[in-house]
Amino acid sequence: MNPHRYSQHDRLRQSPAHWFVTLATLLPMVTLQAETLSSASALKKLSVEQLMDIEVTSVSRRPEKLGETASAIQVITQEAIHRSGVTSLPEALRLASNLEVAQIDAHQWAISARGFNSTTANKLLVLIDGRTVYTPLYAGVWWDMQNTPLEDIDRIEVISGPGASLWGANAVNGVINIITKRAEDTQGGLLTMAAGNELRGAGSMRYGDKLGDATHYRVYAMYDDRDDTVLPDGNDVADAGHVAQAGFRIDSALNERDALTMQGDGYGGQIAQPGAVDTNISGVNVLGRWSRTLSEQSSIKLQVYYDRTHRRIPNAITEDLDTYDIDFQHQLPFGDAHNVVWGLGYRLISDRTRNGVGLGFLPADLTRQWFSGFVQDEIAIVPDKLHFTIGSKLEHNERTGFEFQPSARLAWRINDRHSVWTAVSRAVRTPSRIDGELYANGNAATPLLVGNADFQSEKLVAYELGYRTQMTQRLSASVATFYNDYDDLRSIERINPPAPFPIYVGNGLTGKSYGAELNADYQATDFWQLHAGYTELRVHLARKPDSTDANVGSSEAHDPEQFWSLRSALTLPANTQLDMTFRHVSQIANQNVPGYGEMDVRLGWRARPNLELSLVGQNLLHAHHAEAGVVSTNLVNTRKEAERSIYGKVLWSF
Repeated sequence: MNPHRYSQHDRLRQSPAHWFVTLATLLPMVTLQAETLSSASALKKLSVEQLMDIEVTSVSRRPEKLGETASAIQVITQEAIHRSGVTSLPEALRLASNLEVAQIDAHQWAISARGFNSTTANKLLVLIDGRTVYTPLYAGVWWDMQNTPLEDIDRIEVISGPGASLWGANAVNGVINIITKRAEDTQGGLLTMAAGNELRGAGSMRYGDKLGDATHYRVYAMYDDRDDTVLPDGNDVADAGHVAQAGFRIDSALNERDALTMQGDGYGGQIAQPGAVDTNISGVNVLGRWSRTLSEQSSIKLQVYYDRTHRRIPNAITEDLDTYDIDFQHQLPFGDAHNVVWGLGYRLISDRTRNGVGLGFLPADLTRQWFSGFVQDEIAIVPDKLHFTIGSKLEHNERTGFEFQPSARLAWRINDRHSVWTAVSRAVRTPSRIDGELYANGNAATPLLVGNADFQSEKLVAYELGYRTQMTQRLSASVATFYNDYDDLRSIERINPPAPFPIYVGNGLTGKSYGAELNADYQATDFWQLHAGYTELRVHLARKPDSTDANVGSSEAHDPEQFWSLRSALTLPANTQLDMTFRHVSQIANQNVPGYGEMDVRLGWRARPNLELSLVGQNLLHAHHAEAGVVSTNLVNTRKEAERSIYGKVLWSF
């Protein structure tokens, strides 16, 4: 590459960042001199007190105020998503400071809580409207297959810490619950269009209306086209791709007691691979949920869904996965002191793979069932002051049999502004197909890697202590500390030591992790809101005495020791908004990923009550930077890096 030509190119790429930084510096000065604010706000703003009063359901599977939960939970609101300028679900999850989020390439992400982050992160449970987003291939999430119009999201509830006593296996280090708006809240039409240098083109169209007095619906279609990431030398990587998706939702109040929801999505797309044919992805899902209110404190809910996913990675593997899931839940009070929630569940998966050359799963096709039940009782020891919650989930799977996952939580509301909570929980990560059926180099006399049919569930016992306060009407804060004790973690063992091959998947590691998560919301003025978050994390892994693992889990946990973020939302005169986000992530030592700091800026203008224009800059401080990935292969640096992105967006409602 011509060094002079690259230098000119790099200077051109930096100029938008300089423009944004200058704009971000000057506009607050102008705003602080203004005596009045815009009379029209682009979105409804929530005060600090209102944020604490948001009702969440992920902690106890029933509505409760955010400020009264006995858990480390953060809520990403629709307003925060809109004003941040994010363009995908993984980007939106960066707004939760208790999550580790790293971009792998143009479409892949590594997302986890409290450690053990990697491309195949497997200790975080993700739900979209109650539907588990999960592949048994590696017990994680294909993030490039998870799309929903961001404008349709009501909130995202993010729990860091175990949620297995209610949600089951794989809710080990956290739970993400993405909740979309009811159909009656999305009436009329909405059109969005966006384009830029990295987000080459994106758009969505939604329309909602009524079917009678008690039934509302919406339909939508969306498209997303993204450019390549780059290598450290600035050359493009062939990993661009596009995905199209469409779906619907119907909400009906059958009568005063009964409600019914039906919703579904279908999608398809292609993602480029360096030096290979494109990866193809597609899928469809449909969900039905019936709920009945029995009394003010008692209700039942039945949910059924079907999910089909297809992924074809040329020269590697093809997977077709069908998931059938039934979930029943009943909430009922016992006297004045007990609030009980219990439920039953059943899941069946049919996983069919077509193995590639030298890599596959044996057997190629597999069908498995899960049976589960849970019960939880919240006991008011001192009403409105001291509550003790105890419960457990009992699951049965065909690999490891019965799994018992209990928890106990104590919440003390000191007064209206201060509360303390503590918890002890047990959770497990059940085996995936990689653990039990993976087979590498199958054409050779001696295989390189084989799965372990006797692989046991990974186990966690977690201890948590948290404090939450609303210091003033304008300032709230929380801190959550934790200590995690892991056993039977995945390892790579040698069958015939000291020979390096063959190797197999084992349970030869133990681990400890500990840390603290802090976050605060501050309403600096009536037109300026700030949010800050900081996480300190330590993960230590060790071999069991009989283990031959040489890497000591270096492929399982790619975690920075510190990461923090600061968000500013400023409402300007003339129906204008200026939003800035700065984040810093320390180095990932076992991947030699250097620490980095980045800034995103959004400038939005409400030209008319139904028309908004915005200009967004992402990753403005560097032309490109690394967030994850190994340094090199065969002395050639192949790590993919995220680039600076500038895009414009139009939002029109009708």
